[in-house]
Amino acid sequence: QVQLVESGGGAVQAGDPLRLSCVVSGLAQTTYITAWFREAPGKEREFVAGIGWNGIITEYGVPVKGRFTISRHDGENTVYLQSNSVQPGDTATYYCAADPAPGAWSDQRGYAYWGQGTQVTVSS
Repeated sequence: QVQLVESGGGAVQAGDPLRLSCVVSGLAQTTYITAWFREAPGKEREFVAGIGWNGIITEYGVPVKGRFTISRHDGENTVYLQSNSVQPGDTATYYCAADPAPGAWSDQRGYAYWGQGTQVTVSS
C-alpha cells in the first residue's frame, strides 16, 4: 500500500525559513517522481516543485522559482521542500504527490498517490 505523509507545516512569520517533509512508503525510491503542490483558499491547486527518480533533476513553478528548493534524502524515501524566507503569499495547504510516470510534472492529474496535506500559514 502506497502512503505519503507530509509534515512540517504550521504558522510562521514572513521572512522565516520553512521545511516540509514527505515520507513515501510502498514505492521503491528510484522508481517515482515526487512533487509538491499547494492550494490556497479560493484558488486552484498549483504546482510548486518536482524531483526526478534519481534525485537530481528538479523543476519549479513560477511563483516559487528561486525561493524554494526541493530535495530527496537517499535511503529514507523522504522528499523535502525548503524555503529560506517565506512570504504571506505562500500561505496554503501543501500536498505531496508521487507517481512512476506522471507525464508533465506540473499537471496534478498525472499523480496517482497523494498525501493528506499540511497547512502553512505565513503572517506579515
